[in-house]
Amino acid sequence: MTDGPFKEGIAAGRLAPQDYAGNFADLHPPFDRHEAQVEADRCYFCYDAPCVTACPTAIDIPLFIRQIATGNPMGSARTIFDQNILGGMCARVCPTETLCEEACVREAAEGKPVQIGRLQRYATDTAMAAGRQFYDRPASTGKRVAVVGAGPAGLACAHRLAMYGHDVTVFEARPKPGGLNEYGIAAYKTVDGFAQAEVDYVTAIGGIAIENGKALGRDLSLGELTGGFDAVFLGMGLGGVNALRAEGEEAAGVDDAVGFIAELRQASDLAALPVGRRVVVIGGGMTAIDAAVQAKLLGAEEVTICYRRGKERMNASDYEQDLAAANGVTIRHWLQPRRVVAEDGTVRAIELEYTREEGGRLAGTGETVTLAADQVFKAIGQTFEPAGLNGSGPSIAMEGGRIRVDAEGRTSLDKVWAGGDCVAAGDDLTVTAVAQGRDAAEAMHRALAR
Repeated sequence: MTDGPFKEGIAAGRLAPQDYAGNFADLHPPFDRHEAQVEADRCYFCYDAPCVTACPTAIDIPLFIRQIATGNPMGSARTIFDQNILGGMCARVCPTETLCEEACVREAAEGKPVQIGRLQRYATDTAMAAGRQFYDRPASTGKRVAVVGAGPAGLACAHRLAMYGHDVTVFEARPKPGGLNEYGIAAYKTVDGFAQAEVDYVTAIGGIAIENGKALGRDLSLGELTGGFDAVFLGMGLGGVNALRAEGEEAAGVDDAVGFIAELRQASDLAALPVGRRVVVIGGGMTAIDAAVQAKLLGAEEVTICYRRGKERMNASDYEQDLAAANGVTIRHWLQPRRVVAEDGTVRAIELEYTREEGGRLAGTGETVTLAADQVFKAIGQTFEPAGLNGSGPSIAMEGGRIRVDAEGRTSLDKVWAGGDCVAAGDDLTVTAVAQGRDAAEAMHRALAR
């Protein structure tokens, strides 16, 4: 018998060993063949389907669902991969409840949309499990393209370029490719090493080499890439984490939520991963939800999300907020951090100030509340770190702290495109990053073919 979550401070082994596997099992178990066909039959197969318009990658959703309904999951997978080569991961992590499924006619008519995400997973999983490749890479064009970042944008860009016969080298700063798909998504959304399996599937087309541990600005420069390659795509995501701007936030036990999620995703033994007894997460987006839920699943006794505005302003969808609540996470609104209360340099509580909106602007009320905490996670957004972009050559134009691009992903530098979270047009969604990487590759191909 263990004292489990009642251990004070940050500790490992809060649960019995057998509990971890159950807690971190697949959030949405996959459909079997019969379940997929029954669900596919619910689709109206709309001619002017609003779900397609709502999909950032513009997958022909009625077509791929009809293909499932008629017993053709391979054809369905082809339809999906034609638009989104990372359709398997997007089926798992896309906020479908605010995209395609929210636009579903069944949702408007009945309040119960077709489960498009789970159907997409069924089709893509079927093809990937069979090792079915739908694209034959043509003979090499002799054109060489550098892609910086092996996340969703970079992988989508690399695959589309390889489809046209270009030779692609992907430079990834971390030890593994995948970007946020590997390091930044809750473990219960992508189980059994799926992120790496998808990387293997994407690169199986050939013509794509990935060099891990290569960071722009540290191991290579943009000038070297533009000089040594015919085109360059920048898809390195966001590397910085916003500060709380609260007194004492340097105390031990105040950590980045993104780092916590990455550590959990790479842990070989979840029982060895320490977590606080009382955890407070500051933020209102998907990262905040993922960190909070996983802290609870690791055995934290109390987990509280504090967000500075109201429920309707949270970036996390209602579904994700409900998921957090179902896992015992408390969400409190209209609170902003003021001071981390520490003892001997270690967090013991956090003092928060109540907020309100005055003329559309957020203001503190002066009234405070103190929550006991031995671990505080910052999940208040990430920032782009542009230091590695520019050497002695011309600088890339920025907008709002990110790279400025045109409608085709071109930056202000010749031969350089960009996409994903590092660009001003990004919205921090995997599916949007895929669309931007794919579309930039099309523009790059047109330029290379001249």
